[in-house]
This record gives sequence, C-alpha cells and structure tokens, in this order.
Amino acid sequence: MKFFRKKQPYSKTISIVPPKASASRNGIAIVACVKNEEPYIAEWLTFHRAVGVAHFFLYDDGSDDRTLDVARERLPAEALTVIPWRGRMSDGYSGNILNSQTIAFAHAILNFGSEFERFAFIDVDEFIVPKEGLSIADSLSGSKGFPNISLPWHMFGSSGHIQRPAGPVSRNYTYRAKDPMSRLKNASNFKCIVDPCEVTEVSIHHFSTRDHGELTSNDRGEVFSRRGRKRPEFYSSDFLQLNHYYGKSKEELEQKLARGPASPASRQRYEERVRIAVTNIELETVRDLAIIDLVEKLGVGEHL
Repeated sequence: MKFFRKKQPYSKTISIVPPKASASRNGIAIVACVKNEEPYIAEWLTFHRAVGVAHFFLYDDGSDDRTLDVARERLPAEALTVIPWRGRMSDGYSGNILNSQTIAFAHAILNFGSEFERFAFIDVDEFIVPKEGLSIADSLSGSKGFPNISLPWHMFGSSGHIQRPAGPVSRNYTYRAKDPMSRLKNASNFKCIVDPCEVTEVSIHHFSTRDHGELTSNDRGEVFSRRGRKRPEFYSSDFLQLNHYYGKSKEELEQKLARGPASPASRQRYEERVRIAVTNIELETVRDLAIIDLVEKLGVGEHL
C-alpha cells in the first residue's frame, strides 16, 4: 500500500488597512526580496535607477555573498533601505505555512508606503522597461492613474548560451517566449505596480485596492478582473514591459536549481516547475531588443 503525505496548507494572501498618504509623498520605489544576487544586482539597480526609481527596499534573506555591499556601492544611502528578512513562519493555530515574501510586501506597504506614489514588487531577475518616454513615471501615464497595474511576464530564455556570458543580462539574453499570455504551464504570470496607500490585500502576483477590490488594469488603463487579466485581450506592452530573465544560460539554470526554492515547496516540485517553464519558454521565441534600445537612449550601457 502506498501512502501520500498530506500537503501542508499555504497562506499567500494578507489583508491590511492601507497607510495614510503623506502630503509630501512622491516617486516610485521598488520592493524586492533578495538572497545571494551578487552577480546580477548591480545591473538591476543601475537600470532601474536610470528609469527613475527613487528608492529600493531590499528584504534580505540571509545573503552570504556581496549582494548588500554591491547595493550600497551602487546607490546613495538615501535611495536604499535594507531589512533583514529570514522569515520562515507558520500560523500557530492552523499550521498554515506563511509566505515570507507576501509578509515582506505587506510590511513595506504599512511602514514605508505612505511616502511614495507607487510601489513596484519585482525580483532581481525582472526589469520594468518604459516604452513611452525614458522613465517609469512617464510610462505610467498610460494606466490613467489606476491604483493597481498588472504587468505580464515577458519570459526570456537561454538565447543559446550554455555558460554564463560576460556582460549585462539585458544585452546577452534577447530571445523570449513569443506569447506573454501563453497558457503553457509555468510560463506566464504577472507582477504589479500599485498605489501603496490604496492596497487592502497583498500577495506576490496580485493585489486588491480600497475602491476597486480585485480589479486591475493593464499598462494602457484597461480594467479587468483578476481572472480576466489572463485573457489575451488584456495584453499590452505599449507603455511598460516587464522582462523576466528566468533561466538564463544552462549553467545559471543549474545553479538556480541547486539553490532551491525560496518558498516552502519541495525541491523536487520546484525543479519540475522550473524545468517545465524553461522548456515552454523555448518552444517559440522572438528577438526582443526593447531594453537594449532604451539603455542606448539613456546612455547608461557602460555602467550596467
């Protein structure tokens, strides 16, 4: 007789009371959870600083490389806040595992959100690429002020690299999955830019806001339900594009798998999910140079 271990419940959504907006609030901040991102964080910070991000909140999950040193070297002190975040928690009553990334996002909103007009919640392998003007602020005009914007992943693959090439990720990886709204398993999802003073519900890939509930807009201000954003007609990258450099070279993919999941998922399930995603990304690809064109316009290529 074969026995199966019961899957432990996993809580990924938190309800909050939105913070009160400061009269002087201004600018866009990025909130990210990091761990051992030394090879990549300099480019990520420099690029997003160049497109107008005012502040970075880095929730550090016990990095033991130079991730934080590099961040402090690249940014002025007033543009960086580092929060130690070795969060492995479960609910004492129900036993539900609590998602430390979701809790970090809620913490950022409640403690820092009152000072900023927008928060973007992304990872170090994700780049927000303005397509209208040269800054994220310019491109946000397309969303018509909606407080919850969902950006679909544009999933970049290996671009044929076996080993990690020298130079910036954004220049080396230029081929992505053709359809960002693909229903192929693990190959599509969203990250969000929100007005932190309107958020009532926090998760990794979706938010709810005070007057609009779960409704979310694309980058050109077209509003859909949370489920409706998965429909092909939601897709737009007219104003903002989210590049997700998911697997990179085969060498870097194996390193990613060796590090294992940040979430409580089992290593086996994590590896299966990642390999399925990488396979699906490579099924049909197109070359996408939007970020390279922008970097050249900004004149920051030599600093990445």
